[in-house]
This record gives sequence, C-alpha cells and structure tokens, in this order.
Amino acid sequence: MLAALGVDPVTEAVYRAMLNHTAEGVTELAVRLELSEGEVRRALDRLSELALVRHSYEVPGSLHAVSPEVGLESLLARQQAELAAQQQRVEASRAAAAQLIAEHAARRTTAPGVEQLTGIDEIRDRLARLTRDVADEVMTFAPDGEHTAQAIAAARPLNTSLLERGVRLRTIYLDSVRNNPRTLEYLEWLSGRGGEIRTVATLPTRLIIVDRRVAVCPVSSNDTAAGAVLLSGQGTLTAMCALFESVWQSAKPLAENSRRGPEGLTDTEAAVVKLLAEGHTDEAIAKRLGVSSRTARRIATGLMHHLNARSRFEAGVRAAQRGWLG
Repeated sequence: MLAALGVDPVTEAVYRAMLNHTAEGVTELAVRLELSEGEVRRALDRLSELALVRHSYEVPGSLHAVSPEVGLESLLARQQAELAAQQQRVEASRAAAAQLIAEHAARRTTAPGVEQLTGIDEIRDRLARLTRDVADEVMTFAPDGEHTAQAIAAARPLNTSLLERGVRLRTIYLDSVRNNPRTLEYLEWLSGRGGEIRTVATLPTRLIIVDRRVAVCPVSSNDTAAGAVLLSGQGTLTAMCALFESVWQSAKPLAENSRRGPEGLTDTEAAVVKLLAEGHTDEAIAKRLGVSSRTARRIATGLMHHLNARSRFEAGVRAAQRGWLG
C-alpha cells in the first residue's frame, strides 16, 4: 500500500508490526514476520532513512515507530518536493526545446528533413494534406487561447472525420480555455467523442505532430501565420515527440479541477511568478497564458500582495527566498 511513497512490502510489514507490537525487538519481529534478522535490520535501516522510525526516548538503545500521522505526512511532503523539482526540470527541458525549435526554424535552410512554409495559405494547405493522410495520431500544442465561433464550426467536421477513422487526437491547451464557455463547450464535445484534452499554464510554441513522422511549428511564436517549418528528420521528430510526452504527463486532463502545488499556488499562479521574476510585462504574461492583460495584471497584483512585495523585483526576490522559483 505504501509502495508509491518508496516503502517496499517487507519494510512496510516491519513498520506495521512495530506500530502494533511496540515492545518487540529485531528477533521478535523476525519470528513474527517469518523473516531473517538481516531482512528486518535492512528494513529498519530503510525506515530510518524515511524517518518512520527513530531512537526511543523511553527505552535507550531501542527503536520507536513514528506514528503514521507524522511519518507519512513527512513522506508526502518529500514526494511533493520531488514532484516540484521534476516539474522544474520539465520546464527547463521545455524552454531548451523551444529555443532549439526557434533556432532551427530561423536558419531557413533547405537541408534534408526541413520544408519551409511561407504565409497562412501555404501553411493551411500543407496542414490539410497532412490531415488527409494521417493514419494513427495527431499530437498538438494549442497555445492560442479561446476559439472563435468560425474556428469551432470549421474544426468540428474535421475532428469528427478523424475520430471516426480511428485516429487518436491528443491536444494540450492553455489552462485559460477553461474560463471561456464557448471554447470549453467545444472541448467537452470533442472529449465526448474520443478526443484527449489536457491543459497547462503555459506552452512553449504552437506544434503539430502527425503520426510521429512529421512536425509543423511556426518560425515565430509571435506571428504564427507568417511562416512555418515542416520537420521530418528522425532525430528532430524524436525530440519533438519527447517534448510533447513530457508536457502531456504534467498537464491536467480536461475533467480535472484546478490543483495547487506544494507552495499553495495553482499552475497558473506558479507560471506567473516565474514570468514576473524573468521581468515579463503584463502584456507578455497575458500572451503566454492566453488571457487578457487585465487578468494577467490581476493575478500578478494578487501574488505581490500575497508576497507582501511593493515591486515586481521585490516579489521575485521574495518568491526566490520561499523556494517558489526552484
């Protein structure tokens, strides 16, 4: 039962026995559990590492099992800290991959595995051909925020056709779409027909991967209609798919409510803290989150108040002192 917390079955059995039979030592525990004394001692070493046993204050030289209320809460806190550290590594990988995408696209090379697409018409025509030929799966980063009524009307028949053909559709949107009734209704409609939807606070760029063999991303995240590159090199596709899977694992399923991390911040608030510390303006933060400048300003102001900071610089310093920036 405690395997998820790093406690193997033998160690858990020893811990449970110690809780129920406080006076028993190594020999008695070994007999009770039908283990060797060496196995019991190894389990005690592991329990000591996990802070689930300590030296007894009442009986010198013996060990005392820490109550589950205290010991397991400590393990959960440690696990949350490890998850937070993993999220920081994901963010770093995401930023590095986004930079690689931008640098690769900026070269505008005609090297093998790279196809330049110029203008919205050429981009849409190429995407239409890719969609027509897709066989297995489409994976998408969709950082554009809310959908227009026209975009939704155009997407419904296309997505219906793909799902009826058995194509797996996995799309990651920004958390902000949850606050837009029209977009949320469309995503729930898509999810009800087999589409897989998740959301995150920020996304590095727009990205579409078809059948794990072709990826399309914009040359500039600030103007996705200006131009794009189609990448088909094996090494590049491996990296793009790994980036998508990494973000997918950390994203929230559409049906899951907003959650708070170990610092008590929502994913959106945590993203705003990092963007503030990096010196982004309200307008830049709003674009990254897919929200209005007013909403970005409101979140930033609330965080500054929470941190008791009078300036954004002071907010960044206080956030770093609290360990919010990793």
